[in-house]
Amino acid sequence: MKTAIIIGSGIAGLASSIRLSLAGYSVKVFEANSYAGGKLHAFSLGQYRFDGGPSLFTMPHYVTELFTLAGKNPKDYFEYEKAETACHYFWEDGTFIRAFAETEKFAAEVEQKLGVEAKVITDYMAHAKNIYDHSGKIFLEKSLHKPSTWLSKETLISLLKIKQFDLTKSMHRANKIRLGEDHLVQLFDRFATYNGSNPYKAPGILNVIPWLEHGFGTFFPKGGIEQIPESLFKLAQELGVTFHFSHKVDEIVLDKKRAIGIKTGGKLHKADIVMSNMDVHFTYRKLMPKAKAPERILNQERSSSALVFYWGIKKNFPQLDLHNIFFSKEYKAEFDALFDQQTIGNDPTVYINVSSKIAPEDAPKDSENWFVMVNAPNHNGQHWPQLIQNTRSAVLKKLSKILGEDIAPLIEEEKIWSPPEIEADTLSYKGALYGNSSNSQMAAFLRHPNFSNQINNLYFCGGSVHPGGGIPLALLSAKIACEFVASRN
Repeated sequence: MKTAIIIGSGIAGLASSIRLSLAGYSVKVFEANSYAGGKLHAFSLGQYRFDGGPSLFTMPHYVTELFTLAGKNPKDYFEYEKAETACHYFWEDGTFIRAFAETEKFAAEVEQKLGVEAKVITDYMAHAKNIYDHSGKIFLEKSLHKPSTWLSKETLISLLKIKQFDLTKSMHRANKIRLGEDHLVQLFDRFATYNGSNPYKAPGILNVIPWLEHGFGTFFPKGGIEQIPESLFKLAQELGVTFHFSHKVDEIVLDKKRAIGIKTGGKLHKADIVMSNMDVHFTYRKLMPKAKAPERILNQERSSSALVFYWGIKKNFPQLDLHNIFFSKEYKAEFDALFDQQTIGNDPTVYINVSSKIAPEDAPKDSENWFVMVNAPNHNGQHWPQLIQNTRSAVLKKLSKILGEDIAPLIEEEKIWSPPEIEADTLSYKGALYGNSSNSQMAAFLRHPNFSNQINNLYFCGGSVHPGGGIPLALLSAKIACEFVASRN
């Protein structure tokens, strides 16, 4: 039986372990932490439960597919429900919009609140769907580093339609033309942050992202986001995958131009293939320091990071939903601060996830668990204690003003997660949540492929490589990487 070693048990590592096991490999996973899931972890503060990392769950079919491939019923492992609203949006001028998951209801809400004809939203969503239908399978589900991807009929048809995808415009410019109204433009510009990018620089083709949320819907797993990796971990174990927790990998062992295994704790573990779910930057710099690294890729601009406040709030706020956004007044200034000045501006946009809206057991009675996040620059030696203090004050000021109540006295529990800690805890280079940013037309082509061009039997999965970060794309990276394994072995 062929053997495979996977470095890291993030969601892509878990998915890869399942796929390789089903392909007939004996799989071992080495994880530095004491648990599986990577950024998809959870913890409690007093009586409040928090999902520590990603809080948005879309495209659940990429998860359920893994159980189906194994001949299992996904409902035997985890269950989830679809949210009626994708997000609640708040502005300081008093504007409030419920972004209903159903496009027609969302369009009617926009028409009522902003006076913008409903057709503007339905046409915009049709445009986003068109981008997905004609580019999604190429840019998301296939390798951009494989000749057969570009020689297919499907790709040719897409290339003939490429002018429709706003590739030469920024997201903001494309949204300004299609939407016009300032609140709407800001609302749809925010989707650039789903891969840690700047809407004033990222290409308009990324306006496909709203379709992933509104076309497929947003979901909440029973028991929280942590149930996704926990269910996959359970399936992997049932398939015979062996997990070695608290085992930090020290080296990928190479024999000339071939990966033959890994070293951990001074011990060699051999394998026919090695797959890294570790950030690609650290995979080269820490595990293969003598190997020739793809410097052009590793030196690309990194994505943004996040500053997260986990707050146990001693009150219920009925105007809040599962997902909530409180917008800044000057959006461009916010992104200039993030990417050009490498700081957090004085008026950051605030995201709040409140899982207790769907799972009341996540907080005490008449209380809520707030996952409060602002976009932050990646870690470049900023003076974080002062930056955290200033940002916390700005966040409290904004929320108190919009919600009409002083929030600070309501905070019963608190924990803070900053970019330096994200880097240390998850080995994400500079704390960048999505690897490289997408702040250029060619960014998609500059992500590291799911295989090595220089080293045989070495593969890559996870948010730092193609096709990108976030739960759906990380799962797709595992699928693409394992397809490469199948084609080469």
